[in-house]
Amino acid sequence: METSPEKSRHKKVYGAIYSAESCSYDPERGVIVVPNRGVPQNVQVNNAWISFINHDGSVHTARWIGVQNPADRGNLTPPLVLNEPLGSDIANGMLYVADRDGGTTATEPSVAVIRRFNMKTGAPAGEFRVERSAWFNDLEVADDGTIYATQTGDRGANPDPTTWQVWKITPGGAASIFVQGAPLRQPNGIALDPQGNIVVVNIGNTEVLTFSRAGQLLKTENAVQAGNDGLVILGDGTKYVSSVLNGGVSRIRAGKSAELIARNVPSAASMCYDAGANQLVIPMNANNGLAFIRIE
Repeated sequence: METSPEKSRHKKVYGAIYSAESCSYDPERGVIVVPNRGVPQNVQVNNAWISFINHDGSVHTARWIGVQNPADRGNLTPPLVLNEPLGSDIANGMLYVADRDGGTTATEPSVAVIRRFNMKTGAPAGEFRVERSAWFNDLEVADDGTIYATQTGDRGANPDPTTWQVWKITPGGAASIFVQGAPLRQPNGIALDPQGNIVVVNIGNTEVLTFSRAGQLLKTENAVQAGNDGLVILGDGTKYVSSVLNGGVSRIRAGKSAELIARNVPSAASMCYDAGANQLVIPMNANNGLAFIRIE
């Protein structure tokens, strides 16, 4: 291995990503923030971590949060708990992640927990437990600190539509169901549009649903593919939707039919927009990597 300091300065390291479901962009550092789920709860609790990734996919910081062994995290001040984070968002100087507790056995209930971390220090900054939900898939945080989170719900042969939910959690932690049942059909990705409306993509069909802050359905659009998970909305209102089941990325522009701008992205999960490089970053879930798609 080359050890010269002069030459080592030019080396790049790739990797660090393991079972990532989402990402967010940190404009202060200019890095992509990626929660890694690690192993499942029934294998080991408190095993997840957070990585910083550069625009080109190289590793900035392999473990910004979670460098300690799981057994040692409870001894930190404050203690660190990060089990299986799914959706994530950065708002008001905080990293929000959709995590969960429990579910370590087939009979132990799982409880949705939204955890916050200080973006300057990485320190835990509180959590919101939602006992009536087993887990959230994705979340989005408004400027006032209100959290909107999706519960994908039942995907069986005869699914129960009442399990398809979008939740609203106030800055004080009061949780309530924002939308339930149709037109939701296994809601996954969620984001805010430039007007502050709540936009949700379904995994069960091609629909992209826009709701007002009062929960009224304002608009229904359609991606090219069904099975959708990721959602990015740019400042001009253009929407990008990634299909975790079919591996494509749809672009939806006002007044135009949706178009497929990328194919064959395996397990295209909850993507984010890297403003520093004008690109979409797509965690590929069980493939333990990130896909990068430049926006043109």
